[in-house]
Amino acid sequence: MNVAFVWKPILEWKPIPPIYVRNTFGRRLEKLEPIEPGIIRMYVCGPTVYDYTHVGHARTYVAFDAIKRYLSLRGFNVFHVQNITDIDDKIINRANKEKKNWEEIVEEYTRDYMENLEKLKIEIHLHPRVTSHISDIISFIEELIEKGYAYIAESGSVYFDVSSYDGYGELSGRVSPSEWRQEEEVLREKKNPFDFALWKAWKPGEPYWEAPWGRGRPGWHIECSVMSSKYLGRVFDIHGGGQDLIFPHHENERAQSEALFGVRPWVRYWLHTGYLTISGEKMSKSLGNIVVLREAIRKWSGNVLRMWLLSAHYRSQLDYNEQSLEQSKINLRRIESTAIELKRVVRDREPSSSINKDEERILTKVLEYYVEFHRAMSSDFNTAEALATIISLTRLANSDIIPNEYYTASIVSLKLLEEFNYVFAVLDRVFGVSVEPTTEWEKLFKHTIDILLSIRQKLREEKKYELSDWIRSELRKIGIKLYDYPGGKTIWRLEKD
Repeated sequence: MNVAFVWKPILEWKPIPPIYVRNTFGRRLEKLEPIEPGIIRMYVCGPTVYDYTHVGHARTYVAFDAIKRYLSLRGFNVFHVQNITDIDDKIINRANKEKKNWEEIVEEYTRDYMENLEKLKIEIHLHPRVTSHISDIISFIEELIEKGYAYIAESGSVYFDVSSYDGYGELSGRVSPSEWRQEEEVLREKKNPFDFALWKAWKPGEPYWEAPWGRGRPGWHIECSVMSSKYLGRVFDIHGGGQDLIFPHHENERAQSEALFGVRPWVRYWLHTGYLTISGEKMSKSLGNIVVLREAIRKWSGNVLRMWLLSAHYRSQLDYNEQSLEQSKINLRRIESTAIELKRVVRDREPSSSINKDEERILTKVLEYYVEFHRAMSSDFNTAEALATIISLTRLANSDIIPNEYYTASIVSLKLLEEFNYVFAVLDRVFGVSVEPTTEWEKLFKHTIDILLSIRQKLREEKKYELSDWIRSELRKIGIKLYDYPGGKTIWRLEKD
């Protein structure tokens, strides 16, 4: 007997849970409750553009893109701001080393960063630059000085007085003012060893801007406080970045912002990605083990890298190695091939509005995976477990749907296929891996393979099996595996042994 497909009973039986995140501040799991219902304001620390973007940077950018995508899937309106630091000691040093203007350095590496984001399918709503916000930064510093939280040194530099803010160290768990050994560590023009520069006095040969206390340029930490508050408000929901930014960068951001605005907390949830390692060592320029992102994309593709980066929980350590990347490549090929084949089957099905008992069982399983996916993502955005449910869906399609289509065509209704494809597409919104040809070359490739299959089928009908087997063998060598079904139907997939 046919029965109508209904979502509601399954979702009532296994409801989608609320979202919980692990807040770095307090090191505890907290229910996500935005400041304004239905709206998430998120700021993520972007690059200092003095060198090529590396895979370690991509770990953070992809993680927060997936977080944003999932929040959007759950109905939140997310505004994602990610800054570009385009003036800094590192930029000036790189320009001097290469005997270039500092602005040339900025434009070269900003272009690299933006091109990589596109290949990884990351969309940022706003990319504010430091040099476009100098007047805002000066105003911010002026207010800190007026309120007694900052002071002007003899050199013309301006420092934040950490002793004036009693919450310093709470985010990172680092030393508190009472533990300072000032007699040994105080620098010449600082009042306290942890005081940090809001404004750096000009030195000959460096770019500068005019300020009430003299020529100079912004310090590193002030820029993020200024730009985040300008676009997200004096309090906002999520502040993200790599684990290495917790101290001193985010600690200092928090101190100067909460001091000036008189609010606590300034940020409701602090989220940080884990380290990326290579052969067990942290990836860093000082160790000389950096993997340049554009080179990794050239070797593995943006889709494979994105899949690999999301194969681990964003807070966990992730090691860059050939084996894990190859496994992500295999997983991606299986998912893509399955999705493409399901869409191909849909095109051949007759319309139907009901499903039979066997299909009801399959749909129930599909919905169970759907809920499991949400449970994983609702638990601090666990993409590793969420990916496992997508792979399980792929197996289900290849065991209970696609083979049945070719052995007993009547068993697979259009309704089942449409609902399965819908769930597949919804889950892919988080992982962001396209399963459709995106370029003319990809479309041409797929069309060429279909032509080869038609030729092979013709050879088989003429009992020229040696030639038809040769086509199968040659395609297998380039990673294309053929599956023959009764009735002369053949499908192909990108798979590697």
